[in-house]
Amino acid sequence: MRYTWPMSDTRYHVIATLGPASQTPAIWQAMIDAGATAFRLNTSHLTLDQLRDWLDRLAAHLPAGTPLVLDLQGSKWRLGKFEPITLATGQTIHLSLGDSATRSDQLPVPHPDFFAAAAVGGEIVLNDAKIKLTVESITPTTITTRVLLGGEISAHKGITYTRSAYRRETLSDKDRAIVDQTRGMAGVRYAVSYVKDAIEMAHYRALIGRAYLIAKLERQPAMDEGAAIAASADELWVCRGDLGAELGLRGMAEAVYQITMQVRDLPVPVLMAGQVLEHMTVHATPTRAEVCQLYDALAAGYRGCVLSDEAAVGQYPIESVRVAAMFKE
Repeated sequence: MRYTWPMSDTRYHVIATLGPASQTPAIWQAMIDAGATAFRLNTSHLTLDQLRDWLDRLAAHLPAGTPLVLDLQGSKWRLGKFEPITLATGQTIHLSLGDSATRSDQLPVPHPDFFAAAAVGGEIVLNDAKIKLTVESITPTTITTRVLLGGEISAHKGITYTRSAYRRETLSDKDRAIVDQTRGMAGVRYAVSYVKDAIEMAHYRALIGRAYLIAKLERQPAMDEGAAIAASADELWVCRGDLGAELGLRGMAEAVYQITMQVRDLPVPVLMAGQVLEHMTVHATPTRAEVCQLYDALAAGYRGCVLSDEAAVGQYPIESVRVAAMFKE
């Protein structure tokens, strides 16, 4: 059995991601007052000790049972540890198997299967496709690339191949430790990143059990199997950031449109995620286009949205929640 969302539940959900810009009890309460209905922690950016500290502080200051989504890495590839660097177009960068970098022209990738999936001439995208690389040569532990689109990159950002079908679907040791540490805690929910298909999601349901489980749709196969994935999930998130990195901008828009046409027929709530109010990361007000897009999503049947950078690292976390909640009834 799993947690079952009441089919008559039409509540509007605003999930606010917590981070450096939103780490005090005063801000949490202000977000709740502004309309936040749940909070989210991206555990890929936290050590187990840091997560434990967050959980202790949240438990001490939030109303009992406040929903808290723990975002698990799942089968998503992420960079290892290194100091932030800026990559220049045309620069040679070496992707090396390991947890940390040892030189300035190197990015660590702690996933052996990432190297197994490489192909000369393939395109690699990082940090929601803000940075693009092309593969020039491959060894079992090093991929030499040239920067096609540069920019600043920091530790633990996502990395993938465009339109890649390769993936080893499993929970990491860290994900398993997080689930073991938090299993049964009041209000805790789990969101699994980069779900490929219904078979993988059923595997996660068996591992995690009855806890409230969210599937993040970030790949074309997952978008194609939304209804089947929902059979093992309590909620779906349409995550446009990594989806855009996988499919490109036009492909992402087409995939989102296709699943939006199905939202009202899916048996679990569907939320929109990924740059919902990105303008508010550095501005106190949203663009008109963002407000119209949010309204269109809700009119199509989405049950709410997930705020990421807007709430976690942006300059206006409370204001972004207030705008996201403006359509609450």
